[in-house]
Amino acid sequence: MSTDVFAAFVDVLAEALDDPEAKASDLAARVRLSRSHLDRVVATAAGERPGAFRRRILLERAAYRLLTGPGHILDVAVEAGYGSHEAFTRAFRRAYGVPPAAWRGRPDRIRIDAPSGIHFHPPNGLRVPARDKVSSMDLLRTIVDHHVWLLGRMLDEAGTLTDEQLDTRIEISVEGIDADPTLRSLLSRLIGQLGMWHAALAGQEYDFSVEQRESVQSMRRRLDEVGPAFAAEIGELCAQDRLDELIVCPGENVEVYTAGAMIAHVITFASYRRTLVAGALHDAGRDDFDGGDPIRWITTQSR
Repeated sequence: MSTDVFAAFVDVLAEALDDPEAKASDLAARVRLSRSHLDRVVATAAGERPGAFRRRILLERAAYRLLTGPGHILDVAVEAGYGSHEAFTRAFRRAYGVPPAAWRGRPDRIRIDAPSGIHFHPPNGLRVPARDKVSSMDLLRTIVDHHVWLLGRMLDEAGTLTDEQLDTRIEISVEGIDADPTLRSLLSRLIGQLGMWHAALAGQEYDFSVEQRESVQSMRRRLDEVGPAFAAEIGELCAQDRLDELIVCPGENVEVYTAGAMIAHVITFASYRRTLVAGALHDAGRDDFDGGDPIRWITTQSR
């Protein structure tokens, strides 16, 4: 509960940076808490009371303004919520060791030491440290999870379309990747790509015939099975630091790849095909999925 309240306070604080009249009691009201309750939560979570927290952030922004803008110091002071040049100078000197004019002549750090690690971030936001450390392996697994999730969303939309819409040829500018692609064939290949490498990891051959004019219902069944299985396999490879492990692909021409190269291959071609699918769905009047961009999904999963 206190973590959620503190996160809400940080959001409100970011929104109120351009409101010099906002006080700690105003911020408390915006998160629907009493001033005393907010004081306790923020002081516990950040080591600063809300008012001091906000004044520090505004001083950091003031230092940035002194460094990047030609304006008068009094204008910077007013923007930071100070009613006079003298009051601003006293506060700035306490924080930075020198008055604003001297700091502007020989600028140093912008950030003021704070236990929370939350600071002003140019041009007008906040930089908040992550709650949990995310490794490159974690990110790789998250990218795969997003891919599987997005395919499910795309199938949901594709399931509402007619056969004519599913089988309309998609014009592309890159030749040689998919012959005469349609929404149906691209979705089937995207799921088949997971199935193909899932089979390779198990040392088995993949039956490509399933992708011939496959129904959306069949795609959904396959994704429900192979999507979580493939993601789990990638998670295991990452957790055990086995990305350099060799994968032997059986068939008429046996080929060998590293696990890391396989993942890079899957994500590269999946991104290309997903972009075409997103465009085709958009043309059919369905959600465009931001072109398949994972930025919002990953950010949401991390909060």
